[in-house]
Amino acid sequence: MSGRGAGIVLKTLTKQFPTSHLHSHLISNLTKKKNLSSEERKKEAKKLKQRSKSRVRVRVSMPFLVRDRLYFGNIGDAAAVLSGGGSDNGQEITHVLSLLSSASISFFSEWKQSISIETEEIEQVHVAGDESPKRSLSPEKLLYLKERAGPDLKLVRMAVPLKDTEDEDLLDYLEVCLDFIEEGRREGSVLVHCFAGVSRSAAVVMAYLMKSEKKSLEDALDSLKEVCESVSPNDGFLDQLKIFEEMGFKVDTSSPIYKRFRLKILGQAYKEGTRIDGSVFEADPGLSPGPRPTPEALTENSHEQDKQELEQQRQQAKKVAYRCKKCRRVVALQENVVSHVPREGETCFDWNKRRYTRPFNPSEENECSSLFVEPMKWMTAVEEGALEGKLHCIHCDARLGYFNWSGIQCSCGSWITPAFQIVKSRVDISTA
Repeated sequence: MSGRGAGIVLKTLTKQFPTSHLHSHLISNLTKKKNLSSEERKKEAKKLKQRSKSRVRVRVSMPFLVRDRLYFGNIGDAAAVLSGGGSDNGQEITHVLSLLSSASISFFSEWKQSISIETEEIEQVHVAGDESPKRSLSPEKLLYLKERAGPDLKLVRMAVPLKDTEDEDLLDYLEVCLDFIEEGRREGSVLVHCFAGVSRSAAVVMAYLMKSEKKSLEDALDSLKEVCESVSPNDGFLDQLKIFEEMGFKVDTSSPIYKRFRLKILGQAYKEGTRIDGSVFEADPGLSPGPRPTPEALTENSHEQDKQELEQQRQQAKKVAYRCKKCRRVVALQENVVSHVPREGETCFDWNKRRYTRPFNPSEENECSSLFVEPMKWMTAVEEGALEGKLHCIHCDARLGYFNWSGIQCSCGSWITPAFQIVKSRVDISTA
């Protein structure tokens, strides 16, 4: 091949396929054929390009093997598996985790009309029906749909409704997703997919690697990129995976980190015009619990669960409580307090900082003069939907503090958004 002819072909192929080892191999083979005519060179180049594109298409359509019996892919991969009964590239996949904006199997036929997948529902679980602790999700929201799918209904598919947006709540779906992946690997092989195989499914697979292999967020991302370079979870998902890491690779709803996240989600929903239902508020700590079993009531035949409940109630009695200074009613427990970093200024909870007229002087205060807590059911003004207002004791009507969905500046300088503030001088500290 002449220098000019080879250069043209090499330039064309290199520009179209700059990094693939496959293309490099094809280009190398082309340069070895030195005695081709100009017409033959064009035909050879066209043939190689067609072979290259064909092989690349096959590679993209295959799910990636991340770990033994754990696959990662896109909607095309899932459609092939669900339509073919689980067989893809010689691998038998038994479980499919779908992370799409809709949980319905009709999403596949809407994407491509030629696809028809038989299903039989196993269960639908909504947030209100889940036994896990209170989440940031609204009670009526679908947590997941589980169904049998494919030819002979021999596959198990779990669909989790999840959008690929930075403000989407991924964290509260993680545990059901990770449990399903573990179940799938135990009983066969599992494919995790979203629409493009870039963000949602990548984030969930990363969370699985973080939990199962105790990897940091960065190491999990690097590990997945070794399998598929194109993965790129959105920034909101990455932030939530960092929270997941900081909580010890679990979703701990009692953690101050989670409480801050939950407030941010509620605040974002309020900002978008969603009415915050009182069902997502924390329980009123001032209400008396039901009758407690006494140690004498626990006979040898008592269930172990009764003993555990009694121990939990004993521990509850030792918790720090904040009481209205006027009537002594409990208005918050220590677990309701949402911590923040003193003097963090405008970077704390800075998703929708409101303007504040008083200039802040950090030398004025040595410590925070207020507590910031979760919204609770005794906060009637909050439950009525007001943007801001005063917080009054529900028993004696004494003023305890303020709330503002757009945020309040603490005396230390930090902005808390949204803010439910109890002034420390209005309460006493004791045990519940």
